[in-house]
Amino acid sequence: MELLAPAGNLESFQAALDHGADAVYVGAPGVNARNLARDLSLVEIAVMIGRCRELGRKFYLAANSLVREEELFSVLQTLGQLEALAPDGLIVQDLGLARLIRNYFPALPLHASTLMAAHSVESVRYLAGQGFERVVLARELTLAEIDRICAQTEVEIEIFVHGAMCFSFSGLCLFSSSLGGKSGLRGRCVQPCRRLYAWQKRSGGGKTGAGGKGGSRGGNTGGGKGAGQGYLFSMNDLEGLEAVPGLRASGVASLKIEGRLRPANYVAQVVRAYRLVMDCQEQDMKPALAEARHLIERAMSRKTASGYFFSPQPAEAITPHHSGNMGLHLGRMGSVRQRGEQFWGKVQLKEDLMVGDRLRLHIESTGDRHAFTLKEMEVESRPVQEARAGSPAFLGLPGVVGQAGTSGPIEVYQVDVATTRQVSVSKAERTAADELLARAGHDLAPRLGMIRAEVCARTSEAEVVPETVLGKSQKRPFRAKGRPQPHKSFELWLRMDSTQLLKQQLPFTVGRYLLNLTRQNVARSGEIKRQMGAEVRKIVWCLPPIIFDQEFGRVRKQVQVLIRSGFRLFQLGHISQARLFHREKVSLSTDYTVSVLNSQSAAWVQGQGVGEVQLSIESDRAALTTMVQGVRAVCPGLRLGLTVYGAPPLFLARVSAPHFQFGRSFESPKGERYHLERRDSLTAALSERPFSLLPYTAELVGLGLQYLVVDLCGLATGRKEIEELAARVKNSGHFARLPTFNYLGLLQ
Repeated sequence: MELLAPAGNLESFQAALDHGADAVYVGAPGVNARNLARDLSLVEIAVMIGRCRELGRKFYLAANSLVREEELFSVLQTLGQLEALAPDGLIVQDLGLARLIRNYFPALPLHASTLMAAHSVESVRYLAGQGFERVVLARELTLAEIDRICAQTEVEIEIFVHGAMCFSFSGLCLFSSSLGGKSGLRGRCVQPCRRLYAWQKRSGGGKTGAGGKGGSRGGNTGGGKGAGQGYLFSMNDLEGLEAVPGLRASGVASLKIEGRLRPANYVAQVVRAYRLVMDCQEQDMKPALAEARHLIERAMSRKTASGYFFSPQPAEAITPHHSGNMGLHLGRMGSVRQRGEQFWGKVQLKEDLMVGDRLRLHIESTGDRHAFTLKEMEVESRPVQEARAGSPAFLGLPGVVGQAGTSGPIEVYQVDVATTRQVSVSKAERTAADELLARAGHDLAPRLGMIRAEVCARTSEAEVVPETVLGKSQKRPFRAKGRPQPHKSFELWLRMDSTQLLKQQLPFTVGRYLLNLTRQNVARSGEIKRQMGAEVRKIVWCLPPIIFDQEFGRVRKQVQVLIRSGFRLFQLGHISQARLFHREKVSLSTDYTVSVLNSQSAAWVQGQGVGEVQLSIESDRAALTTMVQGVRAVCPGLRLGLTVYGAPPLFLARVSAPHFQFGRSFESPKGERYHLERRDSLTAALSERPFSLLPYTAELVGLGLQYLVVDLCGLATGRKEIEELAARVKNSGHFARLPTFNYLGLLQ
């Protein structure tokens, strides 16, 4: 069983090798889902691969970001260079990127990222059948579920055993993206799950309406602003030391440590801890675990827990009264004072501290966090280089941090220790790497030209709208250069929680009705057929993105019952669900959860027998324009749609913590309000107000979209709300402006 360690720089890489890692993974330049201070250069990666080869270790690259259409050109160059470097695996999330590798760079071994949300035997079998040599499973699985997957599949399985835990299923979080386009699926997450929130007072019952002014959606009562406030969704870090023997017995191929953003000290301590447990005999496990946990404490991570390994509802997954900051807690800074140009904050130290250590400040009043390297420190009015635990120390703060922290108490954390060790690339290593990359570039040039001509073909050139213009002219209609006037015909698809709306005469024409595939809705399928008559052909059954193995048999039977009953339209929540419909005479579409952001991922989906694709809900205007053009060139027969109205789950999580108050609203320190719901055994956090692109319907249809989805799940659907929705669909009436997700902004 392999121990796989992260590295974000040469120091972390060397620490991993020095302390017992069997393999190391780093981010591929430009296409990795971590917002590093800087990407490693190809020369550094070439040197790392060479050092691993000399030691008999493995080296993997994470190319696990979603790729925009306009980035495909540069991605091809990167893939060609990586192929020449010959890593032992490329970790991928984007189906389009996987298609490029499979078709044009087959020498690169494909590994499925945890962002693909592989959570069941069926999802793993699907990925194995598509050429993935290894699958990194979702982090929400128990040991029993992992054991079942290993026993019933042949592909290598990789498991995260240590590091940061996302609250939402990886690959299904939209929260960060909704806050300004910083997509977690593209490595730009601003960690909204780590923020302070407060439960809100109930405000009248009922679901949120079309304009987002409604109150609670049912659930617990009591409390008001400030009551029950805390870090409601901030997951404790994963620590799976105790699970190592069980994972070994299951046949897991690789144990993975998260942390490409973590410093060398963290990597060293955590790798040592897991190496110790992995190498010890069963009779020596108890003292080995005790020593390993001591090492973990010195790694300066967050509070740790065992994740989902021992329960699908772990009691210690979240500590809501704890901020979830990484590092050793040094103390509370009561106030910040300015002397001359310098800001100073006083802390009664709980741990030893040195100038050069890396600190993080957490400002409680705003939830903001600021990291910096300590350059000045005073004890008893004297400058010092180090201070012992118990000392009252004054810490020199950078100006921007000092000004931000003048409004209230600040928690101080030590996140890394000062180090003088520098790891560099030797002249001989750099020369060898440069020569290798130069030869590769020369050999690849003609081949890359041919591939680019096939992949990056365009039927016409779009007018790219600069982001500086978008911010000032959001009301103007947008036209791609040379594009004809918008088609007036398109289909409006209506998605709903239950069958109630099917009984109403709606004031707008619906092309298709999307029904969530739930026990209740399937039980009413006969009633739906009798009620709708010939219109039943418009019903689309929507599969959820997560179907655990214990639920899969039921879903398979439900699908078969529906097909035998004459239903022929189904929407996939996860691309692996296409296996459910093998050889069935049905029409398949995909939900936005399949994450189609470029023409190559659309081509992958079309290759699975899908005829209609919802494009990424995160898309901005320019990304959508270039993507549609690309898809039209590569997949001319594919019908394209987009969700244009609704309150989609921003978090979708497995855990249901004791402090959760389902049906209640919660608010951030910045006044943003959300709802918490329990949906089909999963926890969903939704915005209080739906987003709407309905004012841009003509523009979207003009771009080439053939259907637009209005999602009413979780929203009020009374007479008043439906009338308002109808007016919005027809662009008539005067209503409060709703958010537009990223459409008028920039997807980063």
